Parts: sequence; C-alpha cells; structure tokens
Amino acid sequence: MTASERMRAVGVVQEGDPILLKRARPFTLPDEAEDARRVVAELVSACERASSVHVFGKGMGMAAPQIGIDRAAAIVRSPDGEMVTLFNPRIVEESSDTDEQYEGCLSFFDVRGMVPRPLAISVEHTDVDGQQRITIFERGMARLVAHEVDHLHGLLYRLRMREGVEPIPVSEYRGTGSSWQYGASGE
Repeated sequence: MTASERMRAVGVVQEGDPILLKRARPFTLPDEAEDARRVVAELVSACERASSVHVFGKGMGMAAPQIGIDRAAAIVRSPDGEMVTLFNPRIVEESSDTDEQYEGCLSFFDVRGMVPRPLAISVEHTDVDGQQRITIFERGMARLVAHEVDHLHGLLYRLRMREGVEPIPVSEYRGTGSSWQYGASGE
C-alpha cells in the first residue's frame, strides 16, 4: 500500500477531489461554536488515525477540507505535541526571512516538495467564542500553519514551489521522522 493509499484508508481526502481546490466556508463565531467544536473533534480523530500509520517527527496539521468538510478550520500539532486550533485563519504578515524545506501533504503523501516559506508569520484567526486574535508562529510552526492556511484557501503546496522544481518520490526523501533543520541564525 502506498503512503497516499494509507492516508486515504484512514479518511484523508486525496488530490483530485475538488474540495481541496476551493476556499473553505468561514465560521460565524460564536453562533456556530457547536459546529466548530464538532469539526475540530473530527480533525483530531483524523490526525490520530494518520499518526497510527506514519511517524510525524516535524509535527503535523490537517485542514477540514482534507476530511471532506468545507469549513475554515484546521489543527496543527507541534513536534512536542502542542495542539493549535485555527478558525477562519489568514496570514496578515510574513517575515522577509525565508527558508526552503521539504513538505509533505497528507492529500498526496507519495511525494515531498521543496517549498519556500517565511520564517515567521502573523495569523489572524477567531476563537470559538468569537474573539479575534493574532498569533505569531515561527520556524517549523510557521511552516505547518502556513501549509494549513493554504489548504483553507484552496492552495496545495505545489503552487508555492519555485518554478522548475518538482516534488520527489517519498522513497527518495531522507527526512522522515526527523525535525525541521534550522541553523543558528534561523536559516
């Protein structure tokens, strides 16, 4: 069974499904708090299933469209297990400092792609109680969060790759189970 087939088997929508290419519907919070909590519970369950078939050394994330739900919710789990929940997120500021590292996507998990991302992002999002917040994410968490925010806007990481750069087969990727790599200066 391929990596993508394993993800499909645990309920992750795969590339080719139109839901992955459309902007997810935002929540009206706190009015839709019950729906938002239900979606998050389904995302957590899906992440647990995905984690049962793959080791995520760099952390992981999942957006509602990846489990067939057209709503603007995503969760991100850091390598140390911290869980971040995002409703209606959008990136409002990016650092000019960037780096380029391999990313994988549960919706086409047979390849890894070298993706440039900012080293820090500010994300505006809504809490389940309707409070607007801005949270700053750095390094690996910035990469994970940006990947999931892209999903909620109908973008897959291939669109972020430099022109002429192609994903590599997962069989050639050597970073599975390891942490993101950053130098002393953050690069």
